Amino acid sequence: MTDAAGLKRRTAELLAAHPPATTDRLDFLRARFDAGLAWVHYPEGLGGLGAPRSLQAVVDAELEAAGAPDNDPRRIGIGLGMAAPTILRYGTEEQKQRFLRPLWTGEEVWCQLFSEPGAGSDLAALGTRAVRDAGGDWVVNGQKVWTSSAHLARWAILIARTDPALPKHQGITYFLCDMTDPGVEVRPLRQITGEAEFNEVFLTDVRIPDSRRLGEIGDGWRVAQTTLMNERVSIGGMRLPREGGMIGRVAQTWRERPELRTHDLHQRLLGLWVEAEVARLTGERLRQQLVAGQPGPEGSGMKLAFARLNQEISGLEVELRGEEGLLYDDWTMRRPELVDFTGRDAGYRYLRSKGNSIEGGTSEVLLNIVAERVLGLPAEPRTDKDVAWKDLAR
Repeated sequence: MTDAAGLKRRTAELLAAHPPATTDRLDFLRARFDAGLAWVHYPEGLGGLGAPRSLQAVVDAELEAAGAPDNDPRRIGIGLGMAAPTILRYGTEEQKQRFLRPLWTGEEVWCQLFSEPGAGSDLAALGTRAVRDAGGDWVVNGQKVWTSSAHLARWAILIARTDPALPKHQGITYFLCDMTDPGVEVRPLRQITGEAEFNEVFLTDVRIPDSRRLGEIGDGWRVAQTTLMNERVSIGGMRLPREGGMIGRVAQTWRERPELRTHDLHQRLLGLWVEAEVARLTGERLRQQLVAGQPGPEGSGMKLAFARLNQEISGLEVELRGEEGLLYDDWTMRRPELVDFTGRDAGYRYLRSKGNSIEGGTSEVLLNIVAERVLGLPAEPRTDKDVAWKDLAR
């Protein structure tokens, strides 16, 4: 049942029992998860069948051809791309059973409480504290920042310091935080685009039961690496068709607006088109590597390429459009569910792309990861590596 033919039969059975045209969307998604066709490479009972990851494309193609609904993956990307693989790897059986199904169906949106005002690029310096009380629960106090979807989320993946006497990469523990609990306050962060898709989150005496701890006490940094590696792959390894994404918009404008063309812009467009195609093909290769195991540091390289290309392509688009490229459609304060690069104007794409080199790990940090973990270059000297966090200068 775990080969392509078997998956096609199982998909046909799902469609026969739950015709997309007459089945409620959520009911269909729940049935798909229960049939093991959500993530075919996940274990049975957790949305999968233990099949090779590469066979997910077989299921997706059959369901798309039948007009079946999807789970709106862009809206729940943090849950799908970051929370789910971390819960699968480190969660207890109870945690997996509780969280994975509503995460995949989109009934529960997730956000990521990692970065802090004083711990962004140097995430291990985080200062949010989790102190265990006499009853075994954890009481959390601190502030997180740049939290996507916090205003929509029911759950959050959270790392907090549980032992300040240890060096900064130690003494961190990973939790699952209920965003509806008392003491969780979400405030919007307005961006240069006028939108507030990000948030700052204040945690004041938030109580988290020990049953929502993910992994061992003090092992949060190792658990968080699984999240971060998956995050960079999900950002940098998005599947795009040829001329997908921003390069497609610029190429379309070039073809439709000959009066905008100059020789210099033509040369730049050709160069960026080639780079975008190389990045797309490299992303395909990276996804093939994922079939064989966990994501590695190569995802950092893809995320770097994605950020740089988006910024250069959006800059070219503004120049190509001339005065028209300087226009901006709407500065109204908005709280969007999704970042819309295609439905907005060139000015929006130019401004929004500036955040690509910050979100999901700054380009400077990712360059270090690629240098040390991919190229094998010597690590930069780190004088604070073995110093207790409480003794670090802040």
